[in-house]
Amino acid sequence: MPEIIASDETCRLIRTFVPSNQDLSDMCAFFSIFCDVTRMKMLSALSIDELCVSDLAALLNLNQTTVSHQLKLLRDAGLVATRREGKIIFYRIASEHVEKVMSAGTVYLLEVLPPERMNEPSRQAAKQA
Repeated sequence: MPEIIASDETCRLIRTFVPSNQDLSDMCAFFSIFCDVTRMKMLSALSIDELCVSDLAALLNLNQTTVSHQLKLLRDAGLVATRREGKIIFYRIASEHVEKVMSAGTVYLLEVLPPERMNEPSRQAAKQA
């Protein structure tokens, strides 16, 4: 094993606070949900208000089957919750943590992307974050 140059305190902190492989694997699974444009579009819409499948499909110009499939993934991951009203199921963001992750991503991109890459709604959302 090579000699470690870092201080004893740095080594102690790293050994204490770097998450376990299982925790890191869980974090990777969580963040992978955000790696799909369709899911991000749906989460963005649901961060505005709860919506049913048909409204999400119509408003985002997506196929209902696609919306249903992506909502199942989002629900299985715990990112969206449901509310039934008669035969209609409404979907909403399950936790404010999901919105915070999305806002943090928007703020980060606002800082690193050239201004012409960010549209006005994204700039406004980042300012509110």
